[in-house]
Amino acid sequence: MSMASLYVRLFSIFLLIICIFPPQALSVVPEECQTKTDGCTNKEKALPLKVIAIFSILIASVIGVCSPLFTRSIPALNPDTNLFVIVKCFAAGIILATGFVHVLPDSFNMLSSRCLKENPWHKFPFTGFVAMLSAIVTLMVDSMATSIYTKKCNNGVIPEVASPVVGGQQEMVVVNVGQFHGRHHGLKPAPGTVDQQLLRYRVVAMVLELGIVVHSVVIGLSLGASNNTCSIKGLVAALCFHQMFEGMGLGGCILQAEYKTMKKFIMVFFFSVTTPFGIALGIALANTYKENSPTALITVGLLNASSAGLLIYMALVDLLAADFMGSKLQASVKLQIKSYVAVLLGAGGMSVMAKWA
Repeated sequence: MSMASLYVRLFSIFLLIICIFPPQALSVVPEECQTKTDGCTNKEKALPLKVIAIFSILIASVIGVCSPLFTRSIPALNPDTNLFVIVKCFAAGIILATGFVHVLPDSFNMLSSRCLKENPWHKFPFTGFVAMLSAIVTLMVDSMATSIYTKKCNNGVIPEVASPVVGGQQEMVVVNVGQFHGRHHGLKPAPGTVDQQLLRYRVVAMVLELGIVVHSVVIGLSLGASNNTCSIKGLVAALCFHQMFEGMGLGGCILQAEYKTMKKFIMVFFFSVTTPFGIALGIALANTYKENSPTALITVGLLNASSAGLLIYMALVDLLAADFMGSKLQASVKLQIKSYVAVLLGAGGMSVMAKWA
């Protein structure tokens, strides 16, 4: 299955979920849980702000995810340099804080709302349970995808590696497993081979992309459905910051995965448009989507919990642990310290953004 068809199916399933619950959400909102109106609630004034948000976040997302892809032309930002590692650690801190400080607390608030029934929502910590399951499932996908990629390579099939064209047909590249050499040991793979580290980069890029896509649609939907002009302005600024640096982390993974141009474009496209798409969907559903309805609280709360588990796992295991336990950082304590500072700055900056988003 191609990346494009996989994303289309995921979007179809997600849209089906989103489009099913708004009519129900409208009809079952208890009176005490109705969205309260105040001086900041103004649908007419909120609409232009949401339109501005669509274009602002789109531009920030494109800049963030594309900037690492053009670093090969800048020697100081080449993936093999120390600066690239530090920037990647900063972006990983952003992703980690997104899971812990933004998404997970939102899920706790939603699934513990007084607008939900006492049984079962107040009898069991569903947020922590779903986040835990999500992390385990992500581990399973991570492990199995790596196994599948490795098996394909063992059978002589290398996913997404450009092969020479002979007589108008693409010639299959055969992998000699015995010639695998780690890039971080200073040796380049022999012609026609793909090393294990490259396979890991590809799996990490795909799994991280899928997690970010789900999370981005959810936060876009919340912004698009809101008519609170007082909160939208700060939320837009926070989301631009979030999308830019989260995109840098994803862009770094895409760069290291060494995909072909078309696959890079597909991954950049889906990351860039998901939050604006979510905002547009929220605008379209603003009349029926009620954020305090039980159905909306349960649906978005569970999606946030699953996104949090995935993002936390990816940030800690596939991004930070992989880099800090790798040969490059293990060879230099000074570089480790700089990278830790970058992680703390990224996580701290994104945590501060929780005041507005």
